Amino acid sequence: MQFCKIFRNFVATMAKDKIMYVCENCGQESAKWIGKCPACGQWNTYKEIKVADTKKQVVATSAAASAGRQLRENKVLRLKEISAHDDPRIDMHDSELNRVLGGGLVPGSIVLLGGEPGIGKSTLTLQTMLNLTDKRVLYVSGEESAHQLKMRAERLSADGGFTTDNNDNFLILCENSLEAIFEHIKEIQPELIIIDSIQTISTEDVESSAGSIAQVRECASALLRFAKTSGIPVILIGHITKEGTLAGPKILEHIVDTVIQFEGDQHYMYRILRSIKNRFGSTSELGIYEMQQTGLRQVSNPSELLLTEDHNGLSGVAISSAIEGVRPFLVETQALVSTAAYGTPQRSATGFDQRRLNMLLAVLEKRVGFKLMQKDVFLNIAGGLRVTDMAMDLSVIAAVLSSNVDTPIEEGWCMAGEVGLSGEVRPVARIEQRISEAEKLGFQHIIIPKYNLSALNRKKFKIELVPVRKVEEALRALFG
Repeated sequence: MQFCKIFRNFVATMAKDKIMYVCENCGQESAKWIGKCPACGQWNTYKEIKVADTKKQVVATSAAASAGRQLRENKVLRLKEISAHDDPRIDMHDSELNRVLGGGLVPGSIVLLGGEPGIGKSTLTLQTMLNLTDKRVLYVSGEESAHQLKMRAERLSADGGFTTDNNDNFLILCENSLEAIFEHIKEIQPELIIIDSIQTISTEDVESSAGSIAQVRECASALLRFAKTSGIPVILIGHITKEGTLAGPKILEHIVDTVIQFEGDQHYMYRILRSIKNRFGSTSELGIYEMQQTGLRQVSNPSELLLTEDHNGLSGVAISSAIEGVRPFLVETQALVSTAAYGTPQRSATGFDQRRLNMLLAVLEKRVGFKLMQKDVFLNIAGGLRVTDMAMDLSVIAAVLSSNVDTPIEEGWCMAGEVGLSGEVRPVARIEQRISEAEKLGFQHIIIPKYNLSALNRKKFKIELVPVRKVEEALRALFG
């Protein structure tokens, strides 16, 4: 009898501590570990989690059934019966952040802000919330203490011309329990909620540690339901893995309305706010900040900061009129070509796609006739930016050739054009914005694709337009 009692207790304990395996990429569940996920096809993504006991599962099932009955009470509406008016967006008092969000923060939306450790996610959020004095904001911190946040807020507000003691609408809560957070929300009734970070929050409904796949998924789902039912926007701050992706299951990015990436090199002063997913606006928007001792400063005209004034007379430097999102700005492209010290020549690119650099070097060698097989080629986009605009091709080729022949490009020249495999200069989009930006910064000549010339009114611009059809024509205009 004693053995049977011990065995029943052991079986009951095993039933409570049931183990499941969940794919951290897509959230697929399995009773045993699998090397390759059958849903998303990724390898070694299954992680072990503990599942709630039977009683909680019964409660969850009954709650889901009641929710299903509640859903069936809703009416089926025709499309023409649904109102299409937009809710007024919340002005964040930050033009760069408003641009990336699509014009401001939508009430009832949930936004995920991700970035590498130390890049400035908490600084950006705290600085923005300190300026948002007309809204009652609840800042939930699971990583820092209230004393640390007070010290940072005083440092950020010192340059803003105001004191933190005058802001009665900014509330701070240091808590890791989701249930306790909801209790405080019910008590103070905020108009905006910040969760820093989602990986530190845990719920009692899931028997696993904070930051696990199940915890992140359940907490994000609960916050989504709260945001949609209450109309209160929620901003989540998320961590980044060593591969550069958002930590947690891939379903986290599917749950939220907007995913914003805060990126940049810690050795440089510039930070880029980039929209990856946005249900309420365009994903091509871009925000640029400058990291200073007193916080982040908005960069309204990045062209003036990305161009140095002392490159005149230096070889290997070319200026390109690029567009990221809807913003045109001029970028300085630097190249260095030297004789290979070892048998295999090196190809290195910083801020530019290295595979595209290899393609452009092949075009330069095959179509133009410059032999670079025994040369090391190093390319750098000044300022620590990473530019994906295809119109950078002409400036890359011009900078490489300028360094190869050790001849500087004359001052006052810039260019924009995509280079094809046959050596042709292909047309680029928004050519008028590129020309206007170059003219505004005092450039006298700009090389553009000849195909873009037909849709332009030359009388609108004072800058000289140099249309080219092939790479040879562009190099001839630059070097004679």
